[in-house]
Order: sequence, then C-alpha cells, then structure tokens
Amino acid sequence: MGQPATEADGSLALWVCNRCGWVYAPAEGDPTRRIPPLTAFERLPPDWSCPSCGADRDYFFH
Repeated sequence: MGQPATEADGSLALWVCNRCGWVYAPAEGDPTRRIPPLTAFERLPPDWSCPSCGADRDYFFH
C-alpha cells in the first residue's frame, strides 16, 4: 500500500463520492461505520462504501 494522499498543507486529503457528492474527511473518520478520526481513505476497510449512497470506494476521488 502506498502513502496516503495529502493536501498541500500536509493534511490527509478529502475524498468526494462521484455519485452523490458526500465527502470523506479523514479528520472526522466515519462514525457511522466506526472508522476513527485520522484514518486515511487508503486505509479504510476494502468493503467500506459511501454512507450516503452506498457507492464503492472506486467512485471516490480527491
């Protein structure tokens, strides 16, 4: 696994669902799925999906 994507300021990159526009913010994690804050998108479980529309990880971009 490679390095997590980061923003210009060094913070973990935000990831946006291309299907519904929901934003995964690593600083917040995903409390609905018990993903703790500061979890990089690249380190989410393989079966994680968008909590808003159910899209697979492949639908996200940063």
